[in-house]
Amino acid sequence: MALSLPNLYTKGDAYGIKCLEIKTKPSQLNLSFSCRARPKAALSTRSSSIDVPRQWYNLVADLPIKPPPPLHPKTFQPIKPEDLSPLFCDGLIKQEASVDQFIDIPEEVLDVYSLWRPTPLIRAKRLEKLLDTPARIYYKYEGGSPAGSHKPNSAVPQAWYNKMEGVKNVVTETGAGQWGSALSFACSLFHINCEVWQVRASFDQKPYRRMMMQTWGAKVHPSPSDLTEAGRTILQMDPSSPGSLGIAISEAVEVAATNPDTKYCLGSVLNHVLLHQTVIGEECIKQMGDFGETPDVIIGCTGGGSNFAGLAFPFIREKLKGKMNPLIRAVEPAACPSFTKGVYAYDYGDTAGMTPLMKMHTLGHDFIPDPIHAGGLRYHGMAPLISHVYELGFMEAISIPQTECFKGAIQFARSEGLIPAPEPTHAIAATIREALRCKETGESKVILMAMCGHGHFDLSSYDKYLQGSMVDLTFSEEKIKASLAKIPQRVS
Repeated sequence: MALSLPNLYTKGDAYGIKCLEIKTKPSQLNLSFSCRARPKAALSTRSSSIDVPRQWYNLVADLPIKPPPPLHPKTFQPIKPEDLSPLFCDGLIKQEASVDQFIDIPEEVLDVYSLWRPTPLIRAKRLEKLLDTPARIYYKYEGGSPAGSHKPNSAVPQAWYNKMEGVKNVVTETGAGQWGSALSFACSLFHINCEVWQVRASFDQKPYRRMMMQTWGAKVHPSPSDLTEAGRTILQMDPSSPGSLGIAISEAVEVAATNPDTKYCLGSVLNHVLLHQTVIGEECIKQMGDFGETPDVIIGCTGGGSNFAGLAFPFIREKLKGKMNPLIRAVEPAACPSFTKGVYAYDYGDTAGMTPLMKMHTLGHDFIPDPIHAGGLRYHGMAPLISHVYELGFMEAISIPQTECFKGAIQFARSEGLIPAPEPTHAIAATIREALRCKETGESKVILMAMCGHGHFDLSSYDKYLQGSMVDLTFSEEKIKASLAKIPQRVS
């Protein structure tokens, strides 16, 4: 057997095999390969290799009107950096308040990023064919990280900055488990103890996420729990509470605030988290250039908003410069519609009212959404910076019920092969809507979608949809009115 092959696979590169010729004889097997690597430009579905960004992008620096500051929960005055020190390490506090346009990514963080970054930008040609649309659909796929989502983009630097300041223990909350597993992974690399409060509904629905966290060494508690005052208070009112991200945040914050050797890490909402996620959009701008495309529509799901901001913020920068003018659309669950049904007001980031007050789109800090399958989107508020961008008119928002989302996810899985997490099914459903509109109008729009993670540990949700037992969950207007009535009126 004689083999003569070129070096087909190199780090960060992609090639296709031109042809494969096999010749056989009765007395021997003779394999003769005639191979030629195709140019990267000829690959029609995936972007070519690019470098991992070496800086995070801070949208605050380029906004014509700066966002309102967070307020101290007791004095209602603009919060000072030292007010955050019981919760966060100094490096992250500085990033939270920064107005610098770019912030260098530490080499140690880049080294970990290189395990899965850059992530691919893929043209969904098979989905286009299924929908019979003239639109060109691209998705930025973040599911190749060790935790299976975009969340390690922030978990790794948060763990690293805490490690550099000698922090031994960190605590956090998680909904579906994507953030909790990402932080558990990051802490295992930097040898930090990690403790996670997981929303009870997701704790029960998604046991494999809990197992991932425990495999990486984290302690995991269902929330509300009897381990904190915040959790015990909720359980006294409702022993069968499904929990919420707001409640889980209260529990984690309480532990961090009362233990001097412990810091808190947040997976979304705050500026420094959105900052870390901009590696997604920075890569994507270059990858779209490789395809020779400029997006007409950018779509991403929103709960707290980190995945959406990570993709959209660098494109908003280009939009502000006049280099492009994409329509940017956030998609939220109909059962937890903070953009489309909430108000823009100062509110607490948690249920117990322990966090700073943030100006954001909110349903009220004690609003507890129904237990939809997209557990990562069950947050009562939207990231303040994204809320501010929405108020400035740089983006729009819609809500979609979960059965339409899972219908779209099935179409995506059966055409593109990837099984999405329940959260990005919202972006998929909105993308399908847009692509079908293009079919009606004949427009060949370029649609860019955020595909923030895989659904390999969410198959019980798919089973419910496929068995016909999934229903659309909404909310009562009275429930939202009651929750909104508890927003601090002094600062709204």
